Amino acid sequence: MQSVELSPLGKSTEYVSHYEPALLYPIPRAPKWAELGLNAAALPFCGVDVWTCYELSWLLPSGKPVVAIAEFAIPAASPNIIESKSFKLYLNSLNQSVFASWAELEAILVRDLSAAAGAPVGVTLLSLDDWAARGIQRPAGQCIDDLDITVDRYAEPQVQTLAVGEARNSQRFFSHLLKSNCPVTGQPDWGTVVVEYEAGLALDPASLLRYLVAFRQHADFHEQCVECIYLDLWQVLEPARLTVFARYVRRGGLDINPYRSSDDIQPGSERYVRQ
Repeated sequence: MQSVELSPLGKSTEYVSHYEPALLYPIPRAPKWAELGLNAAALPFCGVDVWTCYELSWLLPSGKPVVAIAEFAIPAASPNIIESKSFKLYLNSLNQSVFASWAELEAILVRDLSAAAGAPVGVTLLSLDDWAARGIQRPAGQCIDDLDITVDRYAEPQVQTLAVGEARNSQRFFSHLLKSNCPVTGQPDWGTVVVEYEAGLALDPASLLRYLVAFRQHADFHEQCVECIYLDLWQVLEPARLTVFARYVRRGGLDINPYRSSDDIQPGSERYVRQ
């Protein structure tokens, strides 16, 4: 079992500029699932981690460079996550490597990332014009950021903070105030989180905001933060359906966007203002 402490995260690293798949460092999800009381064989959610790479480049056979945007879809049930710095080092190793076509590179990325994750990984390469055409979206639903709340907890999100009423409700909330810290380096991770549920107990939006702000000094990876939010909301809301996803601000040319849902549906290709 590979430990995050042995990964390149937080260490001085020599950057490799020629293709090297051995740079990828998988980290098992199982220990974090165990902390949350989850069994890998019976996860209570479906989902995917959508990574966006803004710094992808390689060489054509003529020696001419190409730049592109890449999206990677790693199944939420995959045995491993891919440690983010190793992911960046791997992608940087393509910079001075020659690939005959976009299709060739895409096939190599699928092969290497699927091997690291332990499950099939989707890869989409886009031109800069195609990416720009997607535009910037505003999350649908009610923004809870302007609610007048008092906050005194910044490191220990607790399910007891979430308050619900007896009435059944369906709602979609979002907040740009999600922040947590990398558990290894302590660097801040900033994100926008969206919560959507159907036929659940009525959630008090002010309590949801207090709960989310409590992640501000919490140390965990993006994926585990979203899974924690999902599990706590599932417990208190008792909904027919629930979806929680977060779109994080990029760091080192990569953003990570975990999506967890009670339904086996794929997330949209939306992109928010800080992305």
